[in-house]
Amino acid sequence: MRQLTIETTANPKVIKFATDYTLIPGSLELDRTTDNSEIPLAGELLKFPFVEKIFITANFIAVAKADSVEWSMVQEQLKEVIEDQLLENPRLYARTKKRELFPVYAEMTPNPAVMKFVSQRFIVEGFLEVKSKEASVDVPLAFELYNEFDFVTEVFISDNFVAVTKNDSVEWHQVMVAVRGFIAEFLQAGNTVSLIKAQSHEAPAMERIQREYSTVEQQISDILDEYVAPAVENDGGKITLIEYDAESKTAKMLLQGACSGCPSSTATLKGGIENILKQFVPDLVESVEAVNG
Repeated sequence: MRQLTIETTANPKVIKFATDYTLIPGSLELDRTTDNSEIPLAGELLKFPFVEKIFITANFIAVAKADSVEWSMVQEQLKEVIEDQLLENPRLYARTKKRELFPVYAEMTPNPAVMKFVSQRFIVEGFLEVKSKEASVDVPLAFELYNEFDFVTEVFISDNFVAVTKNDSVEWHQVMVAVRGFIAEFLQAGNTVSLIKAQSHEAPAMERIQREYSTVEQQISDILDEYVAPAVENDGGKITLIEYDAESKTAKMLLQGACSGCPSSTATLKGGIENILKQFVPDLVESVEAVNG
């Protein structure tokens, strides 16, 4: 049995049970109003009437209690329950998850409106961006997500993940498990993901600008592909050069997926991408702008 330790927090109502390994990717906030069917541990803890909320992330489980009990009275009992559950399911999810042909897990992104749902198998070769329900008719996975969940505003499918953008009517901890399960079931059933061909990663802006990159644009694009794209795609987004203004020495970027509308995208452009381009091609680029997001 791996080690489980009890740690106090700054909030007297909350205590942490820390492990020495990673429990889940991302994080979960659970209570009696959320669907806890895939997290047996949460169901067991919530059987205690004094447990109000459970927060699970990386390597710890935080439990919030009612004022009616003291931690000294119940913490060892909760620890035993958690130890038993982790012994049975070290990664917390129900055992049935292992039987999925398309196991999918949820992963947070820097954009709080976007959650990334990652499969262990490829979903499409390239990427698809669906910005509205009306535009989803040729992408059945996106179409079904729009029809099943009225809070979905955008769907971005790339390689082995689906990035879903929600509106402000719900929080991700309320709906994340349901969306994850829906995507996993759709893929497991062998349903068609898209009726149209996915865009190529190599030249994603070509269809929009309807021309080939200039020599300078290709040089900038190559730098983005090598030094920027992997990190951005890991966060559920995509950023590509859409235009280069030689007069102002400005590189204009197309933001897609989790990058589009992300509160931190401006800081990423200015603090990260602009600095990288200035370092590699100082004579060509003085500033970077987003054409959307």
